[in-house]
Amino acid sequence: MLRQVSLGTLGLTIGGILTIIGFIAYANDNATLNLVGFFYGIPLLLGGLALKANELKPVPFSQATTPTVLALRQQQATLTQNKIRQDLTRYCYGQDVHFDRALSYLGLTSSDQELPVITGLREEEINGNYALILEFDSSVIPIDVWQQKQEKMINYFGPGVDVKITQPKEDTIELTLIADKE
Repeated sequence: MLRQVSLGTLGLTIGGILTIIGFIAYANDNATLNLVGFFYGIPLLLGGLALKANELKPVPFSQATTPTVLALRQQQATLTQNKIRQDLTRYCYGQDVHFDRALSYLGLTSSDQELPVITGLREEEINGNYALILEFDSSVIPIDVWQQKQEKMINYFGPGVDVKITQPKEDTIELTLIADKE
């Protein structure tokens, strides 16, 4: 649950409330509340602003996951698939895009260090196997570069995961991570 809460918004809200209480207490000559507002409120407010400036929102699901696929996830999803899904659906701080280190390691950057951006994810059943599908806006990296990296991706995402790369429309790449039962 905590990963669905923006720490920047939380810091701004609590810091703002404490700061306002501190100013009101200062106006009413209440030294104790004044100190609380200034010593806790202002740093929380500034911390919230800093976090908000570097915040990366969770990637939305492009379609709802069916109960059948949820049951498959419970039975078949690999540790890697679960970690990726959990990382993409939480707030992140200090990153340019989700999955940035993995994309850089896999060599999916352009000459000016632009990375593909994950615009959505979904879970499906493919041939009786659980599949996590990452949807990328990849206007900078063409499909042939993605396909050249497919073998490296299979090794990177670990045993028990098969990788499929498709281009459903121009500038969109779908990276499908399929749990391999064998």
